[in-house]
Amino acid sequence: MATTVHVPRDPAADARLLSDFAALSAIGVTPAGGVERQAATLEDGAMRAWLTEWLVERGFTVATDRVGNLFGLYEFVPGAPYVLAGSHLDSQPRGGRFDGAYGVLAAAHAAYRLVTHHREAGTTPRFNLAVVDWFNEEGSRFKPSMMGSAVFTGALPLERALSTTDTAGITAGDALARIGALGEADVFGEARPVSSYAEIHIEQGRELDKSGTTLGLVDATWAANKYEIAVIGSQAHTGATAMADRRDALYGAALAVVAVRELADRFGEELHTSCGQLTVHPNSPVVVAREVNMHLDLRSPSDSLLDEADEILRRQFAEIEVKAGVEIERRSAHTWKGHLYQEAGVALARAVAADLEVSSMLVKTRAGHDSTNMKDLVPTVMLFIPSVEGISHAEAEFTADEDLCTGADVLTETLARMLEGAVAP
Repeated sequence: MATTVHVPRDPAADARLLSDFAALSAIGVTPAGGVERQAATLEDGAMRAWLTEWLVERGFTVATDRVGNLFGLYEFVPGAPYVLAGSHLDSQPRGGRFDGAYGVLAAAHAAYRLVTHHREAGTTPRFNLAVVDWFNEEGSRFKPSMMGSAVFTGALPLERALSTTDTAGITAGDALARIGALGEADVFGEARPVSSYAEIHIEQGRELDKSGTTLGLVDATWAANKYEIAVIGSQAHTGATAMADRRDALYGAALAVVAVRELADRFGEELHTSCGQLTVHPNSPVVVAREVNMHLDLRSPSDSLLDEADEILRRQFAEIEVKAGVEIERRSAHTWKGHLYQEAGVALARAVAADLEVSSMLVKTRAGHDSTNMKDLVPTVMLFIPSVEGISHAEAEFTADEDLCTGADVLTETLARMLEGAVAP
């Protein structure tokens, strides 16, 4: 049976966590109090440098793998597997300061609390411990999202990830090299395996905030279909070209945006849809657009409903092609099915919350997280803390200090039990 550690709540530890979070939040800060530090930018590099220094000062060994995932390693038992915990430091454009960064910092603080606890107690846990900052979780500069963890788990080939380009034509590999974040080898493997994974994150939804519950125990993830499509028309003069002769790609794209939204209206809260990115070519005020590149997003808790919605959208695209005189091409897709998190991880989190007298409830994650990939590789625990009014990917994102501190306490105890084999296969 796993040992219950119960590292005591320490006001000084809370103060250090909040102070460090304020320091992180100052990197890439925006005028409205959010942050902008997209993957492999100078701001992301500054975050990574800050974390590296923090970890090294506390006795962790820092290593970077071939896709830019940054790890802080602490070895208790030479050759033993590692319990891994973390999230991501990159953000959306003008994003919130809590999304991702809190999870990395909470993991780092929890890990150091446990290192200190075992050193002072003269005890040695069963497994080793590591903290991770996953590369390009957000997917705003380079697509797909959750790139670093996808490469780590084998869901995405390394070469494809590194050759992905941003809108300026810079590859992810070159961008990582420019900030000194491109490692030359894998950090983990058969000689250094990962036994389990834990992640804590703001909910990015309203369930915890609405119910006044402190902790979300994630037991399942929504399925998602993400597409990059191209609407192909013909470039022409906006004034001289007869309306009947136009093959306006932007008109076709507009119809597609409306179709995607109406699809969500048709299925209600069981389907979320969006068009999150739209690039017009040549984007001139006096030219009928020849091409529009779009990124569409469909999500549902039901795999079968998502398949049905996808088929409806395919038929609607065919109708739009006729109506607007355009062609619609699906050029790439990033999809994942809805899946359950392992019951052992959910049970562990529930037990920790009960022992620490923290209110909790089961929740599903509608957003993708690195744990979405990791749960397919090793036993995984995913925790949420409240996100006020569910605001996320925006500068107004907010979580209360008390919830930040409580979340770190829960993660510390969860990792303590994972170090003793609580969810080991």
